[in-house]
Amino acid sequence: MPAQWTGRIVGELHNNKLTLKELAKEVNWNDKYLSQVINSENPPKGAEQKLTDAVKRLIEKQKEF
Repeated sequence: MPAQWTGRIVGELHNNKLTLKELAKEVNWNDKYLSQVINSENPPKGAEQKLTDAVKRLIEKQKEF
């Protein structure tokens, strides 16, 4: 079962009409790798903070438009 925080990340993306591809680009990861991290039982160390910060940046960028 994936880590609980991954559901929060996916939910925030959905609620803000953002995609996993946009998030992958923001963190400079391949979108397939991001999918693996999101669905992993043991995501890499620091992934939660990195992705949380990236989602916040994407939401802020979206507000600028």
